[in-house]
Amino acid sequence: MSKTKNKIDEFVSKLQHPLKPEMEAVIQIIREASPKMEEDVKWGGPSFDYKEPMATFNPRITGYVAVIFHKGELLNDKTGVLEPAPKGKAYAKFHSMEDVKKHKADLQKVVRDWIALMNG
Repeated sequence: MSKTKNKIDEFVSKLQHPLKPEMEAVIQIIREASPKMEEDVKWGGPSFDYKEPMATFNPRITGYVAVIFHKGELLNDKTGVLEPAPKGKAYAKFHSMEDVKKHKADLQKVVRDWIALMNG
């Protein structure tokens, strides 16, 4: 895992983004949610998988930190951290460090729910 983790860290270290500290914090929150996640850089951003692609950051969006949950509609999110998007996706959007901190537990619940769903 450390090999791919370095890939994300290397990608983010070179990234020019107005919310880079917030992005790094969200990456850390996802990492802390489960040691079972696999990490990579694909589709142009940091990406997390568990059995299949779970979520990818879109660093081209600069107004907020955008995390796309590829099959977010399957999660039946009750936390409110996910916004429904086209094609079954859902977005988690973080506009500030305060936003990131406020939604830490919700984001970790979404990640753990994904793992439970994949194990179901």
